[in-house]
Amino acid sequence: MASTIQLGDIDVDVTQKNIKNVHLSVYPPTGRVRISAPLHMSLETIRVFAISKLGWIKQEQRKLRGQERETPRDYVGRESHYVWGKRYLLKVVEVDAAPCVELKHSNIILKVRQKSSRAKKQEIMAQWYRSLVKDATTPLIAKWEPLLGVKVSKLFVQQMKTKWGSCNPVAKNIRLNSELAKKPPECLEYIVVHEMVHLIEATHNQKFIKLMNRFMPAWRHHRDDLNRRPLAHENWGY
Repeated sequence: MASTIQLGDIDVDVTQKNIKNVHLSVYPPTGRVRISAPLHMSLETIRVFAISKLGWIKQEQRKLRGQERETPRDYVGRESHYVWGKRYLLKVVEVDAAPCVELKHSNIILKVRQKSSRAKKQEIMAQWYRSLVKDATTPLIAKWEPLLGVKVSKLFVQQMKTKWGSCNPVAKNIRLNSELAKKPPECLEYIVVHEMVHLIEATHNQKFIKLMNRFMPAWRHHRDDLNRRPLAHENWGY
């Protein structure tokens, strides 16, 4: 059962499910607030709980909103772009062939047809980033499935505006943000493990944290590293 409560100008998404305790989360990059609460708890009780945590919520939102943003990209020569946490310079080459992207030394070579628009170049780059995440994630899933004792049915990669990844524990699908291709490989692996652990425990409760501590002791370091890095100007916002 899902609903929304308002605390002044803050919307709080509330999901009531068959759990024992209340869980409050503030999600990067926008500071979205979500509460998971037991089915028996009234909305008024949940509101009182949220009000008691209002100072912490605002503090977390200020941190997230102060995070550095990438400047808008024009997809022109010598422009900086990131792949796996490293900076590359874009080189645009006009070709009479199907568009493609190649990584060579310190350059990203973007091959496009003559007079391609900025939107078209952005689309080609976005598709490339999706393919990078998908190709890098497949062996990670194969590595972690036997370690965690789970099986991922399907992997989806797309541009996501409010989260790095998500998991459907029932369908056993995981969904990843293509922006992860711009971050260090360790950050991608952290998100993959995070979502795969949700196949064992759907919520961010103490069991979930214990599992993360057991299988990836440095997960908090990777999480903080990921959330310190610049967010894409085009895909993320308030």
